[in-house]
Amino acid sequence: MPTFTREQIEHLGDLARIALTDEEITRLQGELNVIADSINEVQKVAGDDVKPTANPVPLEAYLRPDVAETPLTQAEALAGGPKTEAGMFVAPRIQE
Repeated sequence: MPTFTREQIEHLGDLARIALTDEEITRLQGELNVIADSINEVQKVAGDDVKPTANPVPLEAYLRPDVAETPLTQAEALAGGPKTEAGMFVAPRIQE
């Protein structure tokens, strides 16, 4: 069972260039040890008969067929906007 020592936590803080207080080192040591223990528990369950997976539900990429289509004309594209001017959409001014 791997246990993070105080010296290892200080070394990690040095590598990350983070100044850690004594209280933070103590807290991180406990948190990292809980995480390490959780990983060990999962590794006990995951035997050779369990296939590694990143997601328990198989994901597939559903892609539509790549078919060339005629694009919208400028007038058709602008027809969906609330206000247009000189062939462009008009939006309210955000900054003065």
